[in-house]
Amino acid sequence: MEQSEKKEIKTLSNHLRIVFRDLLNAVGSFLNKIGLTPNVITLIGLIGNIGGSVVLAMGFLTWGAIIVLLMGLMDVIDGTMARLRGEANKMGSFIDSITDRYSELFIFGGLMIYYINQQAWMGCVLVFAASAGSILVSYVRAKAESLGYEAQLGILTRFER
Repeated sequence: MEQSEKKEIKTLSNHLRIVFRDLLNAVGSFLNKIGLTPNVITLIGLIGNIGGSVVLAMGFLTWGAIIVLLMGLMDVIDGTMARLRGEANKMGSFIDSITDRYSELFIFGGLMIYYINQQAWMGCVLVFAASAGSILVSYVRAKAESLGYEAQLGILTRFER
């Protein structure tokens, strides 16, 4: 199938990026102007997700979810900042992807600890299944792309997962 014939699959993340493009550009420009770099924002997101995972593990699920959601915004802003700087590159994308995986694992770990403490074994099983699926999505995509296949298909991105 030719590039022009490919049907673009819309995800919630893509839709939200379009809707909030001007706001993201304004925030990204501001953060760039005050001297922050995209990698610093990526690191803030990782540290915030680690904090959110601790809050989840302690049983404060609503607060933990709010923190995780806010840190998800960091993942959007760092890419916006890099694009605005003209510095979007493979290394930045690689660092972002690695920190995303760590963030996911910490979040799942926090939930696992919570469910273990509650002796909610079904919750543990579901968290394990979700973490395995999340990691496998990344692995399958990377493997497919390393073999030359197009792998940016599907409706669920990290944000939706």
